[in-house]
Amino acid sequence: MSKTIGIVGGMSPESTTMYYEVITRTYQDRFGDYGFPEIIIFSVSFQKYVNWMHRNAWDKIANGLIEAIVRLKNGGAHFAIIATNTMHKVFDQIQKESPLPLLSIIDATAEAIQSKKMKTIGLLGTRFTMAESFYKERLGEWGIKTLVPDDQGQKIVNQIVFDELGKGKIRKESKQKCLTIVQRLHQRGVQGVILGCTELPLLIQEKDCGIPLFNTAVLHAEKVLQYSLS
Repeated sequence: MSKTIGIVGGMSPESTTMYYEVITRTYQDRFGDYGFPEIIIFSVSFQKYVNWMHRNAWDKIANGLIEAIVRLKNGGAHFAIIATNTMHKVFDQIQKESPLPLLSIIDATAEAIQSKKMKTIGLLGTRFTMAESFYKERLGEWGIKTLVPDDQGQKIVNQIVFDELGKGKIRKESKQKCLTIVQRLHQRGVQGVILGCTELPLLIQEKDCGIPLFNTAVLHAEKVLQYSLS
């Protein structure tokens, strides 16, 4: 019997649907039937989390996510994930109070990077993910050095994530901007780049830039399926 998966989603809708599709399609590709695990999704109202982020009210974010996990547990989930990178800023705090085991998106990504024997990696994401230390420090525990874009590059990526990708908008000019930022990181010595926002794979892919990209949503979802079936 597989473990029932709990997903805290809605941050954004695009990434949440990506998780569901990856989990179910990956199962079907491996086993050829429809016996994928049961999945419970609690989709939060994201605007209040955006407001809290801009007010630096991370305690409110943590409390809101813990409440969402409690509701997943009450619905029958055996473990849970937070289907976004930025909210992993408070992952350790949430993990201490969570009524369910949690799987980290950063650890799933670090494991994939380590398997490629890479030591220096680039990171794209929201401004909070790129500018703050939580992602870099967690990767550092895996022996991975992390480089991020300069201030202007961070501003560009953050604007694309919130104003476009989070609303389902895909623009060619934004794709080119992101590819330019990836190439600049490559010139600084990174061996690959983490798409540390679960919407970024909608815009750029490995075939576009010629260096390895780490799709955090896919890596996390695959780890979730593995854990559910274990």
